[in-house]
Amino acid sequence: MSSDFAAPVAGLFRAVFIPAVLAVSLSAAPAWAQDAEPAPAAQAAEQAAPEAAAPAEPVSPDTVLATVGGEEITEGDLVLAAEELTQELQSIPADQRRGFLLTVIIDMKLMASAAREDGLAETEDFTRRLAYLEDQALRRAFFNSIVENQVTEEAIQAAYEELVADFAPEPEVRARHILVPTEEEANEIRAEIEGGREFADAASEYGTDGTRANGGDLGYFSTGMMVPEFEQAAMALEIGELSQPVESQFGFHLIYLEDRRLSEAPPLEEVRQQVAQQVLYENYEAAIDEIKTGVEIEIEDPDLAAQVEAQGGI
Repeated sequence: MSSDFAAPVAGLFRAVFIPAVLAVSLSAAPAWAQDAEPAPAAQAAEQAAPEAAAPAEPVSPDTVLATVGGEEITEGDLVLAAEELTQELQSIPADQRRGFLLTVIIDMKLMASAAREDGLAETEDFTRRLAYLEDQALRRAFFNSIVENQVTEEAIQAAYEELVADFAPEPEVRARHILVPTEEEANEIRAEIEGGREFADAASEYGTDGTRANGGDLGYFSTGMMVPEFEQAAMALEIGELSQPVESQFGFHLIYLEDRRLSEAPPLEEVRQQVAQQVLYENYEAAIDEIKTGVEIEIEDPDLAAQVEAQGGI
C-alpha cells in the first residue's frame, strides 16, 4: 500500500484514543471484514470460532441441547459462549469445540444454581456486577445495531473515493541492492557486474541481507522509506545505472536502479479493511457525540477528569 494513501487512515487511529468498546464489540468478525453481507449472531460466532457454535446444518438458536436440573441449554447459549471463549477455543480441536462449550455451560449452570442457594445472588457485589454486565451487553447490542450496521459497501466506497480524491502522487523508484561488510568487497562485486554479470545473480551470491533471496530486489519506495545515505544515492541514479559503493550504518551497498514512476492510490480491495475501520470509527464517534448531547457527565477527581477529557471521554 502506498504510504501516502495509508496515512489518513493510520493517522486517524494514531491521533485519538480508541475506546475499549471497539475491541470488545468486534470479538466476532464484522461482515465488512469478510466481503459478505452482515452476519447474524450465530454466523458471527462461527466465524470467530469455526465449527464451535453450530453443526454443519443451520439450526434454530432455540433448539434445546441439554437440561440441567430442568433448566434448558440451547443452541443460542452455545453461540454466546463461543463469542466469549474465542481465545480458549483456539486450543481445542474443531470437532470437540461444541462438547467443550456445552461442558462449560453445564458447569456454569450448576455453579450458578449453587450460588443462588447460598444467597450469593442477593449480595451487593453480585448486584453491582450484574448491573455492569447488563450495561456491557447493551453497549454491544447498541454498537452492533447502530454503529457497525452502518459500515455498508456504499459507505466504504464513499470513504475510499474521498481518500483517493485527496491522494497526492509522489515519485517512487524501484531498485536492487547488494549489501556487504566492506568497501573492498563492494568494489570487487561492482567490477564483476561491469564485466557483464547480472546484478541479480551477484546479489543472490554476495548479498548479506534478506533481499539476496530475490536478487536484491527492494521493490518500489519513495522518500523517507530508506536510510538517508541509501535513499540519496538511489534517487540520484538513472534507470539502468549502477552506483558506486554507498556506505550506511548497515555496511556498503551497491544499488542498481530499475525503474521510476509516480505512485498511485491502491485499489479498494487492497485497503478495504483500513477504510472500513475508518468508517467504523467515524460512525462510533458520531453515535457517541449524539447520545452525549444534553447528558451531564461529572468526574470528582480533577486529575482523572483531565485524563478522560484527553481521551475524548467528556
